[in-house]
Amino acid sequence: MTNKEIKALISLLDDDDHQVASHVEQKIVSMGVSIVPHLEEQWEETLDSELQKKIEDLIHSLQYNDLLARLKEWKHSETQDLLEGMWLVNSYMYPDVELATLKQKIQQLYYDAWAQMKEEMHPYDQVKTLNNVLFREKRFSANTKNFHSPANSMLHLALETKRGNPLTLCVIYMTIAQQLGMPVYGVNLPNLFILTYKLDGTQFYINVYNKGLVLSKADIDNYILQLNLNPIDTFYEPCSNLDIIKRALRNLAFSFEKMDDPEKAREVTKLLTAITDDDPAI
Repeated sequence: MTNKEIKALISLLDDDDHQVASHVEQKIVSMGVSIVPHLEEQWEETLDSELQKKIEDLIHSLQYNDLLARLKEWKHSETQDLLEGMWLVNSYMYPDVELATLKQKIQQLYYDAWAQMKEEMHPYDQVKTLNNVLFREKRFSANTKNFHSPANSMLHLALETKRGNPLTLCVIYMTIAQQLGMPVYGVNLPNLFILTYKLDGTQFYINVYNKGLVLSKADIDNYILQLNLNPIDTFYEPCSNLDIIKRALRNLAFSFEKMDDPEKAREVTKLLTAITDDDPAI
């Protein structure tokens, strides 16, 4: 369709004939996210609040369905790139944020840390150096005031504000560490996401939410004991990137529940289900 034809089609959204308007909506949805810029243009040109609301709903539906499909594609990709997965989670609330923007910010932090790294550094010294860059020089810290805010799960906001929840801070830390060649991975602890440094019999843990505090296995044992849980391998061993993205979506859904927004919580849960068992139906 030409731009003129698309514009004419969108203009029929507020047709008095309900059947015509309904048919137009179905046609627009079938065209996918490529029509979003045209819808945004129409939204700006009209003063009809009802039509604006209809356009807003259509844009959200188009972007949501596209995100659902891209998350499934990501799950079945060979690499399951962590930064890309977090960007997709980010896209639920901020569809205009580009992956390249996140990569650029991470890359700058990597260079800052790389400049202070030395060859043959002891693992603890590597962690100490990265901690110094992120938490002292760059002043990244835990967002304790708005812990349950949905925005706290948005990676681009964590990079901009230097405040985040345990997961977003860990993703930033782990991505940089791995680019530096450090064997650092995520660990799915109950109520707290942490990292582990694991290589050739050396293993310890890093609590990024507490400025990179180094923990031992005994510390993890005590934490699990305090929660009255039985120790299982999951609490000690590295988890997959898919596990991290699932946790990010669970965090986001829980945040919307805490904010009394059940519709958004339901939508995010549907995204989670789509990468859990390939059946997005709830």
